[in-house]
Amino acid sequence: MCLAIPGKIESITGDEPLARTARVDFGGTIREVNLVCVPEAKVGDYVLVHVGMALSTIDEAEARQVFKYLREMGELSGSDEDNGEIS
Repeated sequence: MCLAIPGKIESITGDEPLARTARVDFGGTIREVNLVCVPEAKVGDYVLVHVGMALSTIDEAEARQVFKYLREMGELSGSDEDNGEIS
């Protein structure tokens, strides 16, 4: 099964729409993510990410709900999300 995981945008680089990337925090793990599919994304937004691509923006409540589902499935353990915190 393939999952898109929520993360919070910490910073954005690049002005060119096809070259914009972001440093995204996944509960303490920072990854570089391509923003081509979400040109409206800005620092502080939550995005759903799959294979390094942000697919959509979501609100914090929706991000928390996704983390809840992942915990229930046993896919999320040992991170800040386990304590109810989203970094």
